[in-house]
Amino acid sequence: MSQRVVAITGGYGALGRAVVEAAQARGLSVAVIGRTPPREPNPDVFEINGVDLTDATQARNAIDAVAAHYGRLDALLNIAGGFVWSPVEGDDDEFDRMHALNVKTTLNASRAALPHLKASTEGRIVNVGANGAIKAGHGMGAYAASKAGVHRLTEALAEELKSTSVTVNAVLPSIIDTAANRTDMPDADPSKWVAPADLAAVILFLASPEARAVTGALIPVTGKV
Repeated sequence: MSQRVVAITGGYGALGRAVVEAAQARGLSVAVIGRTPPREPNPDVFEINGVDLTDATQARNAIDAVAAHYGRLDALLNIAGGFVWSPVEGDDDEFDRMHALNVKTTLNASRAALPHLKASTEGRIVNVGANGAIKAGHGMGAYAASKAGVHRLTEALAEELKSTSVTVNAVLPSIIDTAANRTDMPDADPSKWVAPADLAAVILFLASPEARAVTGALIPVTGKV
């Protein structure tokens, strides 16, 4: 995978950091696209901050900047997104916010990346869906609806790109073992959750040339949950 260029949205969160670290360990050239600057900049990656991926123009400018910096783009890893617990009878704004953070960011970044990915001999898009969007639980309506949208977008785009080199897949994690989740669920057993490094390994396999026979897949990564 050396010399391949990957753009990672949401690269400053717990999962994003794990993906960046794993990508660098595999010898990839890495670009991180984020909305807010990190506490500690990473001098070994190309960082673009202040980007609102819900805005198509900002997404396109950021992706084009990555391709211009490295001279190519081989994979887009759509990790940017959000979560909220909100009953269906709750705030309508939460449905709009989840759609924007999960579906629009994925759509805008993917559209922006496609001209560059089609020029690669092994173009890849990897999205982050959610196992909880397969059967939504109480309070999961807004989040699950938006992640289900990511699932359908993944499948549709994969079909549209079958005549190209680009594959499109998604990982469907259960609970990711993050500091925030441990705080929110102090009585749970985090050893059953998905370690960010383990999820990163699956994402990077799907971003690799070896995964060329896989497209349109929604791959559960659920640990022991």
